[in-house]
Amino acid sequence: MKNSTRLLYLLALLKLVIPFFLQNAIYEPHRDEMLYLAEGSHMAWGFMEVPPMLSIFAWLVHIFGDSFFWVKFWPSLFGALTFIVTGRIILSLGGKMFALLLGFLPFLLGGYLRMHFLFQPNFLEIFFWTCLAYTMVRFVQTGSNKWLYWFGLACGLGMQSKYSVAFFIISILFGLAVTKQRKIFSNKQLYPAVFIGFVLFLPNLAWQYVNHFPVVYHMKELQRTQLQYVSPAGFLIDQLIMNFPCVFIWLTGVWATLFVKRFANFRFIGLAYLAVIALFLITHGKNYYTMGSYPVLFAFGACQLEQLTSVRFKIARYVMVLIPVLLGYWLIPIALPILPPQPLVEFYAKRNVKKLGVLNWEDGKSHPLPQDFADMLGWEEMAQKVATAYNTLDSNEKKNTLLFCDNYGQAGALNYYRAKYHLPPAYSDNASFLYWIPDSLHFDHILLLTDDEDEMQHPFIKNFASAVVTDSITNTYARERGDLIILLKGMNAAMRQEFKEKIEKDKKKVNPVK
Repeated sequence: MKNSTRLLYLLALLKLVIPFFLQNAIYEPHRDEMLYLAEGSHMAWGFMEVPPMLSIFAWLVHIFGDSFFWVKFWPSLFGALTFIVTGRIILSLGGKMFALLLGFLPFLLGGYLRMHFLFQPNFLEIFFWTCLAYTMVRFVQTGSNKWLYWFGLACGLGMQSKYSVAFFIISILFGLAVTKQRKIFSNKQLYPAVFIGFVLFLPNLAWQYVNHFPVVYHMKELQRTQLQYVSPAGFLIDQLIMNFPCVFIWLTGVWATLFVKRFANFRFIGLAYLAVIALFLITHGKNYYTMGSYPVLFAFGACQLEQLTSVRFKIARYVMVLIPVLLGYWLIPIALPILPPQPLVEFYAKRNVKKLGVLNWEDGKSHPLPQDFADMLGWEEMAQKVATAYNTLDSNEKKNTLLFCDNYGQAGALNYYRAKYHLPPAYSDNASFLYWIPDSLHFDHILLLTDDEDEMQHPFIKNFASAVVTDSITNTYARERGDLIILLKGMNAAMRQEFKEKIEKDKKKVNPVK
């Protein structure tokens, strides 16, 4: 047992550090990371997109100097912690060193490699989903009510990390209700435990209420712009692709929890997984929304495979490690950008990666790089060129210039590089940046960063004394390639009023009562 525990923490340490040696230094923070980092400068009990927990870690990134290391440290840390929880499930089920090794492979050779290196709420969500499963497994094993309170704590903190945690809570409760573990609902300690979770979530719920549930507006926008492209067949195929090197461990876990006699008490885990898949199929969830449901299945699968090969077929253990390593090695350049863009594009073409669908973006079209990688390029070029345009202004003009962006990625990037390039705060009416626009702004000029190539053709341009395209983003593989930097000087009164009304209108879409 002592050796198994040592191995668990050694593997967790590897999980923490290995990604830092894989991502190529040419890549920058991801578009969404820019938004979440910005939220760390505007601490609140909620945001349009997510609950507040991630903003705490964004605040810590700022405290530690905004370096790339600290941006990536937190998802890597929680990746290691998630594996530790998974390993504890394995040990609680009687698994030993080989089961721990099998349970570790998916964390290193599949979709988790990327999920645990992006500063997004997914790394917190996966952790809390795994904790939810762990607490229920331990309650069934021990009957100790303390695990109900740990379950309530995981519910509350999980809901403060990402709202989709609710899907797994519902699924776990469903799994319990339709199996013999339904007796848990007669345990009076369950209800104060769940109440504690509700109290922990209450501040965000209150924030949503006060702000008239902007998450509803966000979800409608997400459905309109992204989720409509998610097909049921593509969603299911992606479940295989994300876990492809270790799919046999996952499928064994599903089989074990549903049909193996020694795991009969844990049938609710397999049923919860099926419920999660059904819920996301119905709601057109993105493929990675399910990733939190797999660690517990990998734990059960690893234990079952270890037992099946404990006496006979021991040679199969080498195969079960070798195959994931070989497949995972081939897939690492898909999980993380380990090469510069051009060599990576050539690698994808040579390996015919396009047929896997991993080059498809949210627009449903195929591109040279995965969308996540394209979202890691061009940001500092953007900040440099905006700074060049800004520095053409004299000191008085700078005081009266608004730096405005079309989307949250642009605004987040300019604020991320703001200190380095001596830029003023960047604003946008997109995503949570809309909340951070002061009600009263005085400016005569706008330095506009836009992703609309026809921006100069719009009628509002005539409301400025001068309008000049100073530069554009030229990084070949950046998603923001072609974005224009436009310096608009001498705004007239009509434009001032139009801008004010536009911002007010945008805010009312999110908060119709305000």
